[in-house]
Amino acid sequence: MPKLNFATSGKVLEVPENSNILRMSLRFDGELPNRCGGGVCGSCVCKIEEGTVDHIKVQERRKLGEEWLSKGFRLGCQAFITDEDVTISWNEEVTDEVKKRKLDHPKKKVTSTP
Repeated sequence: MPKLNFATSGKVLEVPENSNILRMSLRFDGELPNRCGGGVCGSCVCKIEEGTVDHIKVQERRKLGEEWLSKGFRLGCQAFITDEDVTISWNEEVTDEVKKRKLDHPKKKVTSTP
């Protein structure tokens, strides 16, 4: 089983493959900040320090944008551990910045009906 290392809180958990980071934090008191659990508020933003997680979700692109994603940040509620150990960290300043970001809305095509 892979290990999930919460560098900020100092906790290390053995978790099943394909585990959601936020769910594991909630279940085993990893202390990752959270609020909505749906990728809207940004409270669970964390940096992947070591290891890799699954693919970036649409909701993460909308909330974090390419700038934060390119720096290794993900939303714990959207990110899943695959089959290797992962280390994450978080800090209040980044969390506050992300929480203030508005969701990027995809451009909708405007069509007129006759």
